[in-house]
Amino acid sequence: MRVVTWNLWWRFGPWADRQKAILAVLRELRPDVVGLQEVWSTDDGGNLAACLADELGLHSAFAACEAPGRWQRRIADDTVGIGNAVLSRWPVTGRATLRLPAPTELDDGRLAFHARLDAPGHPVPFFTAHLNSGARAGAVRREQAAALAAFVAAHRHGTGFPPVVTGDLNARPESPEVRLLRAGRLHDVWEHAGPAAPSATWDPANPYIPDPPVPGARIDYVHVGPPGPGGLGRVRAVRRAGDGPVEGVWPSDHAAVVVDLDDGRTVSAPGRSGS
Repeated sequence: MRVVTWNLWWRFGPWADRQKAILAVLRELRPDVVGLQEVWSTDDGGNLAACLADELGLHSAFAACEAPGRWQRRIADDTVGIGNAVLSRWPVTGRATLRLPAPTELDDGRLAFHARLDAPGHPVPFFTAHLNSGARAGAVRREQAAALAAFVAAHRHGTGFPPVVTGDLNARPESPEVRLLRAGRLHDVWEHAGPAAPSATWDPANPYIPDPPVPGARIDYVHVGPPGPGGLGRVRAVRRAGDGPVEGVWPSDHAAVVVDLDDGRTVSAPGRSGS
């Protein structure tokens, strides 16, 4: 099972051209399931996840941010929403949304989103989250990570497949908030990458990043619970993607993380698009 996590940088920068580049990367990856953050939506009910799903022949599910005002002011457009989303080769049979805790002065509606995927043989408890950003928000992220861990624990049961938790955590691997997730029996899949593999998902080579960290930072993650029966969910490979321009256009300010998990079967043909 191929899993991707990717922050799509909302409606910032050359977003229409970037959308084409995002689609090109995902089409080449042929993922089974994708966790997306900073997904735009419109007042008429459209959103980027549904657009991508239609092109890729996947199902989609979207969770809208309940407090988009601070985002909208940054682009001076109150008609565009933001949220998290899931693209899936298999139907989404259940979903739940958690608004992550934050003090009023830092609350911009960050979410954790759960989608239960009807994969053959073993339903997949899948999650995607977006924690607060900023060097001074570490305490907030720790509280959000604790809430995320509890949210995962509440929805991970009833299947032999371990929970798969994706997202932009806005924190480095050694940070207390990321360590908190590992303490909750969630395994950082990047530990299976080659020692020389480029790991920064917030990369100084990316022209969209102002004052980037050097040599870069890994702030986007896939975490997986302990393998299920027969090694279900065991990590086979992990790498970056979307980490360079596509026909001259960088897709996002973040690189994606791609991980292949053991699903105990061969990959099926693509499913229909849906909502």
